[in-house]
Amino acid sequence: MSDFPEYLKRLRSGDKTLNPFLDFMGMILEELGDGHARFRMPIRPEFLQGAGVVQGGLLVSMASETIAHAVMTVLKSGEGIATIEVKNNFLATAKAGVLIAEGKVFKKGRTVIIGDCIVSSDSGKALSRTTSSILLLAG
Repeated sequence: MSDFPEYLKRLRSGDKTLNPFLDFMGMILEELGDGHARFRMPIRPEFLQGAGVVQGGLLVSMASETIAHAVMTVLKSGEGIATIEVKNNFLATAKAGVLIAEGKVFKKGRTVIIGDCIVSSDSGKALSRTTSSILLLAG
């Protein structure tokens, strides 16, 4: 989608048809502002891997989506984005409760935007930190 302002407006209004991945994951938008996004996601039993903790890739996926949405809030009309690199550090595990992802735009350059996201448990324990480099595509 290249009309990010319209997408974000509809997402804020609760339109779940816009992004099937958010709906599939159960990610719920909580905040969206100037270079910032916050989502929450209840942990479901099918998110647990063999050791009984949330599978790490889900944390990375949640962080990546959160960073992308934070970036969308700072785009100009007609600009697009493509993720070119994601780096993640796992800090702790979770078994139940709600995951909270807080993403922000760290730096917006002429061609690359760097975003950062912390995924935490609902008790406030940091579970992972993700940094993403995103290519800015001219419209």
